[in-house]
Amino acid sequence: MKAAVVKDFTAPLEIENRPVPEPAPHQVLVRIEASGLCHTDIHAAHGDWPVKPAPPFVPGHEGVGVVEAAGEQVRHVAIGERVAIAWLADACGRCDQCVSGWETLCLQQHNSGYSVDGAYAEYALAHGDYVVPVPEGLDPLDAAPLSCAGVTTYKAVKVSGARPGTRVLVSGIGGLGHLALQYARISGAETIAVDITDDKLQLARDLGADHVIDARTADVAAEVQKLGGAHAAVALAVNNASFQAAYGALRRGGTLVLVALPAEGRLELPVFDTVLNGTSVIGSIVGTREDLAEVFRLHALGRTRVIRESRRLDEVNSCFEDILSGRVTARLVFDLR
Repeated sequence: MKAAVVKDFTAPLEIENRPVPEPAPHQVLVRIEASGLCHTDIHAAHGDWPVKPAPPFVPGHEGVGVVEAAGEQVRHVAIGERVAIAWLADACGRCDQCVSGWETLCLQQHNSGYSVDGAYAEYALAHGDYVVPVPEGLDPLDAAPLSCAGVTTYKAVKVSGARPGTRVLVSGIGGLGHLALQYARISGAETIAVDITDDKLQLARDLGADHVIDARTADVAAEVQKLGGAHAAVALAVNNASFQAAYGALRRGGTLVLVALPAEGRLELPVFDTVLNGTSVIGSIVGTREDLAEVFRLHALGRTRVIRESRRLDEVNSCFEDILSGRVTARLVFDLR
């Protein structure tokens, strides 16, 4: 099988031919149809974060494909079923986080394309209990980005408290942000979209944002305060200045939800203002298997659109360059069919 492999944090990925793996008793073998490119994959390939993966490894945590083989312990999915391989490769299933609906905080979890090989390959292994069935009729090229970009922003909007009557700012209208904007609109909130590129600002308008702010020419915090301030801000732009602007845009009692992970991410908080204004600052990392199932159901109902471009797996290195240079409006997806 063909796989894109990180062998060194300072070198391009290599396309290798590898044997098709055999599933362990708890695993399924998935023939990958589509694999989304998440910025996390680039951080993994470059070893950007404090906890680094160990080369050689195969990135990818937005994999969608068909189960071709299953170990003897697998009970929840069947051969021939289409499933998604998401960031949460598996967790212990027993700790207080797992049993209370926060499995993504389990200290014993493994992550697809990071601590275990992921979906940048024609075949991938996955834990049979942690793949998520994809509803019939969903295009794999849509389902793949929903497996991370979708479920990550869906969860972030959930924890933001977005609801009718609230005002939600989405900072960064790209692969994640264009979906966050749609989930905020589904929640019934008034939406504010912020970006610094013309195509993404236009995308926000096309998706129905109530207010669109160009951070190149406007003081984001001041403009949002003129509207009454944001009840919640979802920070998806990968730079520290955008975090500060989103914080400054909050109304009293507002919530800043941090999602983006810059390699040198920092946020300085004024303690006096944070306390007196009753401001909440929370982190939100991906979502659970149930969250992803909800994301798929919403898409199957026609409530969301995935803005994406398809590429071939052997274009992986040029795709990384396109993402880093800002030449991609929303999401890239490798088509392995």
